[in-house]
Amino acid sequence: MENISYKKRHLKTISLFSGAGGLDLGFLNAGFDIIWANDINKYAVKSYKENLGNHIVCEDLTLCLDKIPNHDVLIGGFPCQPFSMMGEQKGFSDERGTLFFIIEKILKEHNTKIIVLENVRNLLSHDNGDTFKKIQKILEEKLNYKIFYQIVNTADYGIPQTRRRLFIVGFKKDFYPNINFNFPTPMKLDKTLQDLLDKQVDKKYFLSEKILGTILASGTKNYKAKSEIDLKIARPLTATMHKMHRASQDNYVTDIKNRKLFEDVLKSNIRKLTPNECRKLQGFPETWKKIVSDTQEYIQFGNAVTVDTAYYIAKSITTSLGINLGEYK
Repeated sequence: MENISYKKRHLKTISLFSGAGGLDLGFLNAGFDIIWANDINKYAVKSYKENLGNHIVCEDLTLCLDKIPNHDVLIGGFPCQPFSMMGEQKGFSDERGTLFFIIEKILKEHNTKIIVLENVRNLLSHDNGDTFKKIQKILEEKLNYKIFYQIVNTADYGIPQTRRRLFIVGFKKDFYPNINFNFPTPMKLDKTLQDLLDKQVDKKYFLSEKILGTILASGTKNYKAKSEIDLKIARPLTATMHKMHRASQDNYVTDIKNRKLFEDVLKSNIRKLTPNECRKLQGFPETWKKIVSDTQEYIQFGNAVTVDTAYYIAKSITTSLGINLGEYK
């Protein structure tokens, strides 16, 4: 989605584990005032600074807790690898999993009014549900938040990508004792992946005939999955898109038009998505400036929260608070 400007913003917000800023862009477009952000990846921070502003700090969060300003809202997609179905699912036994307890410390110290946390949907079922129950208990009983949570799919909010993520929204009962919050209502999807494909595509994105057999394979002896390309709704973008995955795991499209523009008998007419197409599938604006390599862009967009999803959740928060966004345009 394109950037929305405001004359006045509401609710001072900090962003943790910001990446290139997908979650932040959604909240900025809903009028929130992001005053501080943090990420440890220097390339993500480089993109963030160029496109969102210099309020992001590139440093280990545990080493810059004293730099966090007073705020109303804390947002963050805390590291999902400890809970992901793609990893070893170590949860809180993984060093990255303990970063949730850093969030707990920040919330307690700053008496944060509203929290928005994002993670993989598998967090709900990890360790037979005990991991999420522990998080919920800390937020509700120890920190006194009223918690709302739901698995939200990017494809329900205008972007043709199947991307299901768990969102946790919490309101401090001291400030909002009678809050009523509803997650945004899903909307009809009127776009397909094909609507977002680039008109001109470089030769380097096309697959070789040699590798095509592997990419289109249905799996190995121990792992079978249907191999599909040219999907109307894209598979979930991942941080490893710069590598070659099978078509049962990643997105590939047939592009005869652009294939005709160059002569190379070794190239097929099937290609992977470009970083720019990944940008669009994550809702980043047309004005987004590319200042890192293709590999880093694939990582950044693959790790990002979809901007449109973040925006509609942020708007639902303002609705629950009775804030009229029109007042700020």
